[in-house]
Amino acid sequence: MTTAMSDSFDLGEPPQPAKAPDAPAYRVLARKYRPQTFSELIGQDAMIQTLGNAIKRDRLAHAFLMTGVRGVGKTSTARLIAKALNCIGPDGDGGPTIDPCGVCEPCRAIAEGRHIDVIEMDAASHTGVDDVREIIDASRYSAVTARFKIYIIDEVHMLSKNAFNALLKTLEEPPPHVKFLFATTEVNKVPVTVLSRCQRFDLRRISAEQLAKHFAWVSTEEGVVADPEALMLIARAAEGSARDGLSILDQAIAHAGLEGGGVTADAVRQMLGLSDRGAVRDLLTLILAGDGAGALASMRRQYDYGVDPLSVLRSLLETVHGITLTKVGTPPDTAQPMEERAAREEWAASLGFPALHRLWQLFLKGHDEVAKAALPIEAAEMALLRAIYASTLPDPGELARQIASGTAPAAAPTAAVQPTP
Repeated sequence: MTTAMSDSFDLGEPPQPAKAPDAPAYRVLARKYRPQTFSELIGQDAMIQTLGNAIKRDRLAHAFLMTGVRGVGKTSTARLIAKALNCIGPDGDGGPTIDPCGVCEPCRAIAEGRHIDVIEMDAASHTGVDDVREIIDASRYSAVTARFKIYIIDEVHMLSKNAFNALLKTLEEPPPHVKFLFATTEVNKVPVTVLSRCQRFDLRRISAEQLAKHFAWVSTEEGVVADPEALMLIARAAEGSARDGLSILDQAIAHAGLEGGGVTADAVRQMLGLSDRGAVRDLLTLILAGDGAGALASMRRQYDYGVDPLSVLRSLLETVHGITLTKVGTPPDTAQPMEERAAREEWAASLGFPALHRLWQLFLKGHDEVAKAALPIEAAEMALLRAIYASTLPDPGELARQIASGTAPAAAPTAAVQPTP
């Protein structure tokens, strides 16, 4: 009876509150803004034109090799080629095109990485001949749903020698429904026998101006205010790589916080450990004036702020290079601040080419020494003192003229030297 009563009053588990749906996972900028069409691929106009003409004339190679530094769009280009070859258009009756629609099932499946006929493989983790043998065996069968069966092999230079040899015959005479797309950062490690069987595209480094313009667009899409100078600093730090630049921009946006101040040049310099351009100009002025104590104090001040000594030498090299270009007469960089351009024009008018080349060699040697030194700040200070001492020396041509005219300064008296017996 007690059992029955307890059963009748069993209310079960208390109701649980409804669980809120999970927020969409954050995607880093480098993935969020990956090019989805050839028009979004920046800095590779020559390759896009070649591919477009090949598709229009139906002169498609059976193997493509994309090479270039990291982050310029090699893998993205391979996926875009896969979409261009397999696109069927919104109505389902389209053919290969340089402007894939992006809405048909093949385009969407390739963009999401789930197309059964587009196989993407990382050669760094599949280096053996057995992995290549699987590709060779599967390539004999026709595509399931797509027009072409496409194999995208990233970092292809990581394949072993036996794997390359096993791939040669299939790569030279593949079935008509198969296309190979290779991507590598070290094309010199790819055998010549493989290179001769591929149509090669060398993807260029993206210029700093194009990167800064792209980053400005990304900042606008993200609703973030960014200084043009800050974007140019990020573009130069990226060294031609869109992915590296977007990663730095992502970090800069996080560094700016939630105060709404936006991405500023000072914040980017602090984040990347870059030296301030004004401090570099002051340091170069002290060096040219022969003020050793002031130059060392300026160097120590930047070092205390967290600036890497190697970055200071690199900035000095960039400044000397910019002064030399200004003296030659190259157009000024519109992205530079006005005070920077004015300082370079003033130095270019007062310094000769021999002095600029001497400064370049001295700073370049100092840069190499600092990069290898166990005591970087001490090595940087010695490099600055060497440049200061050299800046006070007369120009070799002027010294030769002084000697010829008899107006050369007399040498300092030296201690008497005993004649050698």
